[in-house]
Amino acid sequence: MFSVFINRHRGSTMFVFFLAIALLATCVQNSEARVTFENGLKTMVYLSPKITQHQGSVSNKYYYDIEFPKGHIAIKSFNAEVVDEAGNPVSLQETYLHHWVAVRYYQRTGIKENIYNGNLGFHRSDVIIAGNAGICSHGLTQFFGLGSETRKTSTRVPDPYGIEVGNPLEVPFGYEEKWMLNIHAIDTRGAVDPMGCTECRCNLYNVTIDEYDRPLDPNYVGGLYCCYDETQCKVKDGLESVKRNLYLKYTVKWVDWSDSIVPVKIFIFDVTDTWQNTGIHDCLIEYDVEQSTTGIATNDSTSSRRTSVRFPISGDVVYGVAHQHSGGIGSALYREDGGVICSSKPIYGKGNDVGDEAGYIVGMSTCYPKPGSVKIAQGETLTLESNYSSEKSHTGVMGLFYILVVESSSESNYPVQVYEELKVPIFSWGLAVFGLAICAAVLVAYHRRKRSEDGYLSIAA
Repeated sequence: MFSVFINRHRGSTMFVFFLAIALLATCVQNSEARVTFENGLKTMVYLSPKITQHQGSVSNKYYYDIEFPKGHIAIKSFNAEVVDEAGNPVSLQETYLHHWVAVRYYQRTGIKENIYNGNLGFHRSDVIIAGNAGICSHGLTQFFGLGSETRKTSTRVPDPYGIEVGNPLEVPFGYEEKWMLNIHAIDTRGAVDPMGCTECRCNLYNVTIDEYDRPLDPNYVGGLYCCYDETQCKVKDGLESVKRNLYLKYTVKWVDWSDSIVPVKIFIFDVTDTWQNTGIHDCLIEYDVEQSTTGIATNDSTSSRRTSVRFPISGDVVYGVAHQHSGGIGSALYREDGGVICSSKPIYGKGNDVGDEAGYIVGMSTCYPKPGSVKIAQGETLTLESNYSSEKSHTGVMGLFYILVVESSSESNYPVQVYEELKVPIFSWGLAVFGLAICAAVLVAYHRRKRSEDGYLSIAA
């Protein structure tokens, strides 16, 4: 009787063991298609909700509770580009990516998803924006965001630094951390004036009111108020409407949080900041560039705009990049003594290939100062300069500047460590059981998060 029990027990044990292996194999098939590991980094590639467009149409929607890595992590990069249903990159000559931004927010638990359709300025008791470190009072709350330059602009956060998210101690009681995307895409297929469409010239959109039905100022000739969601830019007569579905493919790289990571703060400057005149960082986000009276490519045909702000903390700069639109010729952030903190210049396309579209900014140069070499003192006055060509006029341009800063008080608390490639652990019975539990959790989470065709999708890296 005892021997029968032992045999049955062994058979049951072996059954559970092989079941664990089978489930682990299934788990690998589902998770490795979504997560990759390289040099200690974890990578996930996602697709935004579907963006449906036809010739000349504009999509400028907000997508809440998007897919994003979970847990207490350090983000090392966040890249994005527009792709079609087959996953192929889409040319800027067909769909212009005006901008995309990713915003972290806290939502009260139990609130249904996607209940907000307003702009970035919403504020209700059940939603709290967990914005960057500043300095604009409103409107520029994103952690990440670029435009047409997204494919060839580095967003890598160098070691040993990281952008900390998912810290449970930072989440208000009764809330949970989530992420939102705003994607502004303009279809220019068949457009009468493609570049005019990308600059949101009001006469091409035939609008006299903004998205909230407020009359536009007669002197407002172009910008975000004329190319809001579901507006239509003028296309050539006789075109047969051809709809297509697009997605923003966004790639997140991260490592699990540890004491070896040095946290960095995100600061965004805007050359339209009115702080000097009003004492409040009211960032207007966009402005116009008037055409030079000479019409000749000289120093007189460069439009320069400047603003100065006081920096709220002291720390070291570890990364910097500007954001400009077509016509931009570079931007720089200066210290109080006139020294350059970072100079960022546009990369223009020269052909017709995706990522090299002539006339479009396809990348921005970035700054990676040697650690400790670029320091900013608390209260130091910084100056931002944004330069555009004024050989012809431009509407709705931007002059933003992103920097990552290690606050002085926090740097000494973290040892420097560069992440090494993950080692493959020895398989054991205990690991199999642990893996079985993890797999089950992953599978449950996967099926819960799986969406309909109009929902959130993901693709392999």
